Amino acid sequence: MADEISDSEELPTTPTRFAEEQPAVWEAYGDLGEACSEAGPLDDETKRLVKLALAVGAQSEGAVHSHVRRGLDEGHSAAALEHVATLAIPTIGFPKAMAARSWISDLTE
Repeated sequence: MADEISDSEELPTTPTRFAEEQPAVWEAYGDLGEACSEAGPLDDETKRLVKLALAVGAQSEGAVHSHVRRGLDEGHSAAALEHVATLAIPTIGFPKAMAARSWISDLTE
């Protein structure tokens, strides 16, 4: 699946346990992610930045870490990933954008 966590990437404990306990739900969730990814014209680079921006807006530290990690693996520069947090300032506010920037820098510094 396009944006599914690969077998080589270790999941945190809670989603790992959920995937083991509810494999049909986990598979359906992955299939939904793949269908959403394939539903439009955005290229993979743009999709990664959008997904990071959504994680920033949702203030989900775990999702920010996940998308930054994947973005770095896909060749995005630290500056491009950090720019997402800068772009968030007028929309979600300076404090929330700075929190997101700190989560991004957890993996880029």
